Amino acid sequence: MSRCQEPGEEEEEFVTEIVCQETDLEDGKMKEVTVGDQKVLLVRTQGQFSAVGGQCSHYNAPLAKGALVGDRVRCPFHGACFNIRTGDIEEYPGLDSLPSYKVKVEDGKVYVSINKNSLKLTRRIKAMCSEAPEVKHTILLIGGGPASLVCAETLRQNCFEGRIIIITKDNLPPIDKPKLSKAMNVSSDSILLRSSDFYHQHGIQVWTQKEVVSLNPAKKEVKLTDGTLQRYDQLLISTGCRARPLSCPGSDLEGVKLLQSYEDAKEIHSSCLGKKAVVIGASFIGMEVASFLSDKAASVSMIGTTRYPYERSLGPEIGKMCMQMLEEKDVKFHMSDEVVEIRGENGKVKMVVLKSGAVLDADVVIAGIGVIPNTDFLAGSKVEVDSRQAVIVDKFMRTNVPDVFSAGDVTSFPLSIRGDQRVNIGHWQMSQAQGRVAALNMLKKPTEINSIPFFWTVLLGKSIRFAGYGEGYTEIIFKGKVEERKFLAFYIKDESVVAAASLMFDPAVAQIAEMMAAGQTITKAQAQSDDLSWLQM
Repeated sequence: MSRCQEPGEEEEEFVTEIVCQETDLEDGKMKEVTVGDQKVLLVRTQGQFSAVGGQCSHYNAPLAKGALVGDRVRCPFHGACFNIRTGDIEEYPGLDSLPSYKVKVEDGKVYVSINKNSLKLTRRIKAMCSEAPEVKHTILLIGGGPASLVCAETLRQNCFEGRIIIITKDNLPPIDKPKLSKAMNVSSDSILLRSSDFYHQHGIQVWTQKEVVSLNPAKKEVKLTDGTLQRYDQLLISTGCRARPLSCPGSDLEGVKLLQSYEDAKEIHSSCLGKKAVVIGASFIGMEVASFLSDKAASVSMIGTTRYPYERSLGPEIGKMCMQMLEEKDVKFHMSDEVVEIRGENGKVKMVVLKSGAVLDADVVIAGIGVIPNTDFLAGSKVEVDSRQAVIVDKFMRTNVPDVFSAGDVTSFPLSIRGDQRVNIGHWQMSQAQGRVAALNMLKKPTEINSIPFFWTVLLGKSIRFAGYGEGYTEIIFKGKVEERKFLAFYIKDESVVAAASLMFDPAVAQIAEMMAAGQTITKAQAQSDDLSWLQM
């Protein structure tokens, strides 16, 4: 009974419904039930029932179709994890936790009660403090991506009352950037991760259209493009990466585009309508852009240096299937080839010349040929970077410079599932996880990064999911049939499964990610077996 509640009022305050018989749900199982109009995830573990919101806080996926391991459920679509007792988010993507509900068992019946005031709520923002003017400690977060945002939120969730400043060169505060290559004509409002009211309420300053040009750790200050200096007590470098520009002749012509910002996405969309588009680079960004433009541009041509798209990352079989999917939508592929020149007329793109001698008509050229870490401003700062110019951090997201942390795509970090091999992984989910870990360590709450990489790509409405770290794999074992566009792929290295990819095979990849997170080794023999009961599908 809530505080100040009179006896007999409870029925008015709560909606309570019988959702099932106690015997309907075995231990270690979950199901979706409905209370009022609300979808609820009912779980039974170790003999106890619990109930939380039934939809993932990221994109509303049904969690009942996910993977349940111990006290947490992993979303089948994009890998976010939630504690089934509290509803708290424990792994990303997504920012919000789930509401949790009261459960009681009486006479063999299971009842779930939801407060009427929260009956319509599908997500819950964790309690946060705000800024206290008397606290002079300043934490500066450079970069307006998911790592900075989750870092800021985690600081406030853990009662940090000092000043928090996010500095971003973008025009917008943090946005849902993976959408830019998948749905290029979205409105800016629809992709904002948080509202301006949210930042105001929790005392998080967001400085847009400002860029840090140098860092002076000795003085604990950064210099901005306008010459102003901003001091800090602790700093997070989460500047991400920028798209690698083309270096061939003609790459400076009007109509040659890179996809980095919201404005770039809008510009590429509008300039390609009814025009001839050429996409250079047959990896994730390039393929998603080609997929999106396939029914909007007059023609789409794709140029890649390998035989098939994704050949190095996902393997030739999946690459060939993805290529066929886009070919069915009249995307023309020029593989095992490369651009030697872009020719123009009156300063505008007119054609693309390939090494093979082929000449493609083009009104717009979009390059997706890789990325460069945004670390130029660290020159002279003594912050250590690797050969690719990514910031080197330890398991606590600390750089070699005291009070300077780093998170997100810009980092080179130790990956626990690979024996702490240092890697650079540009996954949305990993950036969020690292932002959280950085915040906790700033607050002297020692926490290591142990997240399992989880990634997804969308082509023509179909989602390929990927978990683990596949670099250096020596063999792929398939379940299902790739050519039928329903499969599960196991990537093998040293007789173990190091990664998995799937299409129309949920929640297999989510389950594998949870097994990896629990420290389980999945053997090649398990992957080869016709009996996949160990996957608990």
